[in-house]
Amino acid sequence: MNIQIYGKSKCFDTRKAERYFKERRIKYQLIDLPRYGMGRRELESVRAAVGLDALVDPKAPDADLIKYLAGDAERFERLLEYPDNIKTPIVRNGKKATVGYCPEVWKDWE
Repeated sequence: MNIQIYGKSKCFDTRKAERYFKERRIKYQLIDLPRYGMGRRELESVRAAVGLDALVDPKAPDADLIKYLAGDAERFERLLEYPDNIKTPIVRNGKKATVGYCPEVWKDWE
């Protein structure tokens, strides 16, 4: 299992996700999303797993703008350019991914 957690340091759900994997002694890599962002291929992989709408953080400052952009390509580019608008945590395990705190899905990965 190769777990990656993309999150924000002040995000409560990101800390809960970290705790979930620590308690089960599952190694993971934590990536600070606002600082490092996500690569295009990584974001495309997550989008394929969960859908574009699930990636948009409804509390983000640009959430309304992203929701009303004309096409998926423009919305995707906006998320890629401004990772602060992405909902966290994003937990990846190979091609599988979740957005938000989803222990019911993660337990099937073990």
